[in-house]
Amino acid sequence: MSDPFRVLGLPPHAGLSDDDVRAAWRRIAAATHPDREDGGDPARFGAAAAAYAALRTGYDRREALADLGPRTRAAPRARPSVRGRERASRRPGVLAVRVLAAAAVGAGAFVVAGWAPASLGMLAGALTWLIATGRHDITRPG
Repeated sequence: MSDPFRVLGLPPHAGLSDDDVRAAWRRIAAATHPDREDGGDPARFGAAAAAYAALRTGYDRREALADLGPRTRAAPRARPSVRGRERASRRPGVLAVRVLAAAAVGAGAFVVAGWAPASLGMLAGALTWLIATGRHDITRPG
């Protein structure tokens, strides 16, 4: 098949929703269906039906984009601004609160369960949470 996006009159990008594809298909199907009084356009209807089948789901659209080649790739995502990274680096108070919360969870686990595997698991979970959420508070600017 040629370009299924072109057949349905859609721009070739991954951001299309299922509703966008379905609306394009219905528009073409209504205009070209062979059961119309004027006979429609069976060849165009068949091409549109095949294009819709090729683009019906998000996975199918990504596959079709890959088949079309790199010229239709989506634009790269924008990186966060420098200003946002500078703000994140100026939050040592938030990081301190996160460290205290992780320490309190770890200490509470050891007080309740002692040196049991469950308390070590709680401590590991608290440290993982601290690393996953606290890394934004210590990001260097620029």
